[in-house]
Amino acid sequence: MAARISHTTIDSRDALAQSVFWSAVLGFAEDPDDPNVPGDDECMIFSSDGAQRLLFIEVPEAKELKNRLHLDLEPEAGSTRDEELERLLQLGARQVDDRRRPDGSGWVVLADPEGNEFCILRSRAERAA
Repeated sequence: MAARISHTTIDSRDALAQSVFWSAVLGFAEDPDDPNVPGDDECMIFSSDGAQRLLFIEVPEAKELKNRLHLDLEPEAGSTRDEELERLLQLGARQVDDRRRPDGSGWVVLADPEGNEFCILRSRAERAA
C-alpha cells in the first residue's frame, strides 16, 4: 500500500495573490465552479489535467526562514531556462541566487512575492544538447 499526494499546501499572507502569481507561473487555473475571490482564506489552483494542485492558505505570520521544501521548475518545450527566468521576473519573482555555471548547467534560485524560494532549471532540450 502507498499514499498519494492530494495537493501541496503553501502558507500565505494573501492566498488570492499567491494563487494568481502561481497560476501565471505554472499555467494552472482555479476551479470554475469554485472560483478564488478576494477574502478567501483558502485558494486552490489546478494543472490542466487536474493531477497537480496547489492550495494557498492564509496564516497570520510572515515567512521568516528558508523553505524546508521548494519547487524546482523546468521550462516547457520551446523555452530556455534564461527565457523563463525573464518571464518569472516580469511576473513578480525576485532573484535570490544565481547558480548558473559557465558551461550552461546550473539553476537560478528565485522567490515568489511572499519570499518562498523556488528554482528554475534548464529545459529538457537544453540538458540534452
